[in-house]
Amino acid sequence: MASVTSLSDSVQQQLASALSATVPEAAGADPLLRRSDRADFQANGILALAKKAKANPRELATQVVSQVVTGDVIKEVEVSGPGFLNITITDKAITENLAARYADETGRLGVPSAANPGTTVIDYAQPNVAKEMHVGHLRSAVIGDSAVQLLEFTGENVVRRHHIGDWGTQFGMLIQYLDEHPHELDHKAAQVTGEEAMSNLDRLYKAARKLFDSDEEFKTRARRRVVDLQSGDPHTLAMWQKFVDESKIYFFSVFEKLDMEIRDPDIVGESGYNDMLAETCRLLEESGVAVRSEGALCVFFEDVKGPDGNPVPLIVQKSDGGYGYAATDLSAIRDRVFNLKANTLLYVVDARQGLHFKMVFETARRAGWLNDDVKAFQLAFGTVLGKDGKPFKTREGETVRLVDLLDEAIERASAVVREKAQDLSEEEIAERGAQVGIGAVKYADLSTSAIRDYKFDLDQMVSLNGDTSVYLQYAYARIQSILRKAGEVRPAAHPELALAQAERALGLHVDAFAETVAEAASEYAPHKLAAYLYQLASLYTSFYDKCPVLKAETPEQVENRLFLCDVTARTLHRGMALLGIRTPEKL
Repeated sequence: MASVTSLSDSVQQQLASALSATVPEAAGADPLLRRSDRADFQANGILALAKKAKANPRELATQVVSQVVTGDVIKEVEVSGPGFLNITITDKAITENLAARYADETGRLGVPSAANPGTTVIDYAQPNVAKEMHVGHLRSAVIGDSAVQLLEFTGENVVRRHHIGDWGTQFGMLIQYLDEHPHELDHKAAQVTGEEAMSNLDRLYKAARKLFDSDEEFKTRARRRVVDLQSGDPHTLAMWQKFVDESKIYFFSVFEKLDMEIRDPDIVGESGYNDMLAETCRLLEESGVAVRSEGALCVFFEDVKGPDGNPVPLIVQKSDGGYGYAATDLSAIRDRVFNLKANTLLYVVDARQGLHFKMVFETARRAGWLNDDVKAFQLAFGTVLGKDGKPFKTREGETVRLVDLLDEAIERASAVVREKAQDLSEEEIAERGAQVGIGAVKYADLSTSAIRDYKFDLDQMVSLNGDTSVYLQYAYARIQSILRKAGEVRPAAHPELALAQAERALGLHVDAFAETVAEAASEYAPHKLAAYLYQLASLYTSFYDKCPVLKAETPEQVENRLFLCDVTARTLHRGMALLGIRTPEKL
C-alpha cells in the first residue's frame, strides 16, 4: 500500500504553492506550519518573507490567502496578528485521511518507508562477561532497542551489535582458577537458569579474586595465563569460551525478562576484533595519525588537555605492547565501515564516556575511515538516580542488580493489575503484570530525553495516572473493551459527518503519527514518540468523556466513533511496539 500524505503535508504543499504564486522568488520557502490552539494549524513563515521582500507582512499574508485553494482539505484561512495564517481543515479531510491510514493492510498506518535507506550499525546493550548486569546496563539496552525498532520501521537497514566485555587481564585470574578447579562451572541439570549461571560465575569470581589477592604464586600463574590467552593458546581459549557461554545463558535470561530480542550472531564482543588490532595500529602509525610517545602509540588533540595543561592523548597501544579500549573501538569502526558497509554508526553509551568516543571518532576521521558520507554518533545517556536524586544504590551502597529491579517492577505491576482486574485468571494476571511492569520501566526511561538523568521511582512508574505506560496501556485496553461491546456493529468511516471538537483534536493528532515517527527516528529521540503517545491517550480520554461512542445519536455516528476508537488503538499499539512495550488486549 502507498503511504498516506498527512494533512500537515497537504497544507504545507498548498501554502508553498500559494507563496510562490504571490512572491515568485519565494519558491521553496518554508511556510513554517505548526499545530495551533487558535486553529488547526498556524503558519508563521510570512513574517520572514515580508522582511526579506521589504513588504508589509499583513498585506503579504492577505495576498497569499487569496491564492490558497479552499475546499477539499482547507476549509478556511484567516490572517491574524502581524501576519500569521490560521488554517482550519475540513472535517471530511480529517476522516478521509484517517480512513486511508486505517485501510493500510500492512499495519503501517500509511507511514512511508525510506526510498533510499542506508545502513546503520547500532552498538547497544553491552554487558560484561562473568559480571552481573546492574541498573547502569538498563538504559543502553532499552534506548538501543527502541532506536533499532524506530529505524527498522522507517526502512533503514539496521545491523545490531552487542559489544560485550569479553576480553582483558581479569580473564587470566578466572581461567587459571577454573583450570585448577575444573568442575566449578559444571551443571547439575540439562536446563540451566540464568540465575544459576550467574551465581556459578559470581561464586567463581569471588573465590578467584580472594586467591589472587592472598597468594603470590597464584597471582604469577594468573598473569602468565593472560599471555596464553592473548597469544591464542587453544586450551586457554577453550576455558575462556566456557565463561562466555555461561555468561550468555545469564544475559539471554535478563534480555528475555526485558522482553527484548538479542540474537547470538549480533553479539560481537571485544574479542571479535583481536585479529585486527595490530593492523589498526600499523595503519594509524604509517599514516601519521598516531605517534610513538614514551613507547606508547598515541593520538594527540589540540582541545584535550589534562588538569596540568598538558595534552592528554588517546592511547591506542601501551608501551608494553598491550592494546587498550581505543584499539578495539577503532578496529570495530573499520569492521563496521568496510565489512558491514555502514553509513552510520550509532553508539548507545553512557555520557561519561563522551570524551573517549569524541577522541575515537576524531581519530577515525583523521584516518579517513569516517567522512561526510560515513558518520558516527554517540547517543549518550544520563545516569539512573534513586528517589533522593543521587545515583541509584542499594541501602548497603551496592549497585542495584538489574534482575532484582525488574522483578520488583513486575511484582508492583501485578498488584495494580490484580486490583483492577475483573475477569482475569491468575495466569493472565501474571502475564499482564510482566507486560505492565517491564513496560513501566522502559517507558520511564524512554519518556525522558536520553541525555538527562532520570529518577527510578517504581511507585510513580506503575501509577495509573500521569505520564506512565500503564496509563497508555489502560487507554488501549479500554478501546478494545468498547470494540468488544460493540458486537456486530463494525467500525466504519463516515466522511460526510460533522465532527465534535474532541473528535477533531483526536483525529488531527492520530494523523501526525507518521511525522512523529520520522522525527523520532532521524533524531534518535524515542522520547518524542513517547510524548506523542501520551498526548494521544490524553486526547482519547477527553474524546471518550465528551463523545458517547455506543450511545451516539445515529448508527453512522456510532460506526464513525468506533472507527476513531480503532484507529487510535492501532496507533497506540504500533507506537508502543516501537518503544518495545506490549499493549495487552484486556487489563
